[in-house]
Amino acid sequence: MRRRGYLSEPPERVRVPDVARARLIYTREETMMNTVSKFLCAGLLLAAAAPPAVSADADYPRRPIRVVVAFPAGGSADIVGRLVTQKVSEMSGYNFVVENRPGAGGNLAFDAVASAAPDGYTVLFSTPGIAINPSLYSKVSYKIGDFKAISLVGEAPLVLLARPSLGVTSVDELVKSSQASPDAIRFASSGNGSSSHLAAEVLRTMTGLQYLHVPYRGGGAAMTDVVGQQLDITVQPISESLPFIRNGSLVALGQTGRERSSIAPDIPTIEETGVQGYASTTWYMLLGPAGLSQDVMATLAEKFDQALRQPDLRDRLQGIGVNLINGGPDQAQAFLDSETVRWEKLVQAARIQID
Repeated sequence: MRRRGYLSEPPERVRVPDVARARLIYTREETMMNTVSKFLCAGLLLAAAAPPAVSADADYPRRPIRVVVAFPAGGSADIVGRLVTQKVSEMSGYNFVVENRPGAGGNLAFDAVASAAPDGYTVLFSTPGIAINPSLYSKVSYKIGDFKAISLVGEAPLVLLARPSLGVTSVDELVKSSQASPDAIRFASSGNGSSSHLAAEVLRTMTGLQYLHVPYRGGGAAMTDVVGQQLDITVQPISESLPFIRNGSLVALGQTGRERSSIAPDIPTIEETGVQGYASTTWYMLLGPAGLSQDVMATLAEKFDQALRQPDLRDRLQGIGVNLINGGPDQAQAFLDSETVRWEKLVQAARIQID
């Protein structure tokens, strides 16, 4: 007996011919492919219409750039750094903030920059200490590879100075006086590992000069105490020393450069006084952390190059005894590498080590 609403047997399945089935499958796949193609085409059109990708460094700088200097305000590195960054600021609109971080022979400043974010907002305006200290100090928390050189500004000779009452007027007289009374000569440097310190150490190695080293936290204080006759000799930038030389407060024994400075042509080089092969200058360089992008490096290098080409800045720097180099990143890096090797050999030859 059949129950209403139900079939006694299931209905037969309708069989689709193989050819029709194939056409059906093909039609579905074709429809799906057409749909995907439409989406892909739409995506490509949108990508083509979109503006090109913008580098994260394209709008650099968006805030002030911190320039770390390893010596106190008023020293040669501080003066040169401020003159150059001020000119860059005038020409580009960039805002620079100079931060003086003296101490530990410059290592406090070097550590701060080596460990800073490599975003271009913390840079170092350095003197040779950056190349000297890894060999001079038994322990430093950074290595020269933690930095990238951006711009080599220039170099300047120093001058060996003595208090007038010491009674010496030449390098030879100073050496003989020191050897007659070892440790009687008290030498005031700008700090352990400074250009001032190493210039005297190289002279000691080459001549047998004897002295008791008294490191200061900057050249200004060191020179003040020699002028005040609390100490006997010092090595300082010519530009800062000239007023004291001219008024008779200090006696210039010789310049440390290979040639006489244009602002003090009457003062002979130490090599001219008889110390063959002697040369020890200070130099000024802008560096950043090692991870600094090429775009940021190129931007800063270009702005510094433009500033250093300006006659008014060149005149001001040359007026304080700086011989301009204006080297870009490649030249600056090669110079830094060669100076690091040179000072390593000199430090080893002088057998000096600071714990």
